[in-house]
Amino acid sequence: MNVNSLLISQENPHTVTSKSRQINVQITQEEVYSFFMEIVKNLSPDDVLRELKGLFIDGLDSEKSDYIPGIYSVFLDNNEQELSNTLKRCCYIIVNNWKTHRKDKYIQELVNLFINDNLKIKENDAPLVKTCKTWLENFVNSKDYQELKLFAAKYDESSKGHWANRYSSYLLIDQSVNKNNPREQQEAARKLSKQIKEKFKFDLAMYIARSQSAVSSAARYKNPSILGDQALRLIKAIVLKRGVFSHENIAHIFIKQTQNQTLEEFKINLEKYLFLSGGKQESVETWKQQFIDTLSVWKKDYNQETVTKDLFLRTCNRVINSLTIENSQEPSSLFILLITQGHALTLVIILLKIVLISKNSRRHLETRIAHLIRFYENYPEDECKGIINFMEIFNITFAIYAENVEYNLIKMDEEKQSSNPQLNLDGYRVFSQMKVYRHK
Repeated sequence: MNVNSLLISQENPHTVTSKSRQINVQITQEEVYSFFMEIVKNLSPDDVLRELKGLFIDGLDSEKSDYIPGIYSVFLDNNEQELSNTLKRCCYIIVNNWKTHRKDKYIQELVNLFINDNLKIKENDAPLVKTCKTWLENFVNSKDYQELKLFAAKYDESSKGHWANRYSSYLLIDQSVNKNNPREQQEAARKLSKQIKEKFKFDLAMYIARSQSAVSSAARYKNPSILGDQALRLIKAIVLKRGVFSHENIAHIFIKQTQNQTLEEFKINLEKYLFLSGGKQESVETWKQQFIDTLSVWKKDYNQETVTKDLFLRTCNRVINSLTIENSQEPSSLFILLITQGHALTLVIILLKIVLISKNSRRHLETRIAHLIRFYENYPEDECKGIINFMEIFNITFAIYAENVEYNLIKMDEEKQSSNPQLNLDGYRVFSQMKVYRHK
């Protein structure tokens, strides 16, 4: 089987009825998907790219007025979206295989395949060719193509270009849970997001170790955050919250104490848990009350119902929405208030505490983070200092509380004890240990 057997080129497309085209669409799509699933396993990347080009691009330079290039004849009955879906899934069938077999360098060639001067519309192009080129141009300008480009970018280069590129792992998570995406895209996005997170955790641990060593070169391991020396102090402050009153222990206590409670009781205790040791500053009290008011009216009709696992999860997810982005389009008023008042760390800790009691909320939180990034990426970096600072603190905090890394804080000078150890963070050193790490 070769790509030519999939091409349906006809001298007179009008002889094919609309009904026939509609039937052909699904049949052709399945044949195309099976074709690429087969060749990506057996052919070289260059040959796979050649076949993809032959199916979707070759022939777009024909001057025949009645010629329909490649596969487009199946989709010309006002079916641009199906053509786009077909092209998208073919790309991810290829990307997913190449990611698995570490052929990442060819993904950039796949992305570049659609950036070609020959694909630009020319005055002497036949009307049908113009239509096909317009569809390809629309694909290149679409969100789908921007998402595809994430797989071509090297992690080490993610800090270059647009500021949002530094947080691509969350954009990938959003792709992985979107049921409208083909399963190959979801799988590839899940794998790459995990890979990026693992590398961040590894780089952070190595940077901490090297930056505190007088005999090692800190330059060997670059700081994966953009907080500079503040990153180390932030880590010390977070790790210091360990022992009996650690966030994990308090989370376990909360889970046990709230079993079989009504929703009304659960809301009250959840508020107390999230704001434990939150301080009594006037600014904190303002948004704390706003949070309480928002939570209290949610599902008010269910207040006397016993909290089930499902209702527990939904309540935690609702809290995440109220603290990040409620309608998947604009940041919540609470998020804006916290960020503008300089409470990014407080917000991150509250989000962490939610995930510690509801591990299944982690994915929901990460998709909301992705939606925040998508909202703010339309603004220049100098107007996004608040969200960027929040993202850096979020990355570091959740890396510290990862399941496969352990951080410990050791006081180096026992003679300088203080009743408030946070005042003497310079007297501590952080030690990290990767429990399980497979770097790809």
